[in-house]
Amino acid sequence: MTNLYILLQAQSGNQFMIMMGLMLIVMYFFMIRPQQKKAKAQKAFIESLKKGDKIITTGGIHGKIVSLEATTAVIESESYKLKIERSAISSELSAPLNKLEEAKVVETKA
Repeated sequence: MTNLYILLQAQSGNQFMIMMGLMLIVMYFFMIRPQQKKAKAQKAFIESLKKGDKIITTGGIHGKIVSLEATTAVIESESYKLKIERSAISSELSAPLNKLEEAKVVETKA
């Protein structure tokens, strides 16, 4: 009887380890991997910034990049200039604005 009990405990322990392994794999594909992809995309975006791009900071400030350094950027907004960290830039407005302007030009020609 005790041998059967020990055998059943060993099987449930193996099943537990298999389930934990599967949970870790699922967590990797649904949580960790997408976060890594997003971080890579953000890093590539920050590295691709250039002078003249219109941007939005994480604080919600809209401006145009006047100069770029290794880790900082100077942006111009209205009548003032701000020096910010490159990591504080959340998105770019230049590309969407250019597409919008192109669409307006096409509509006016038609």
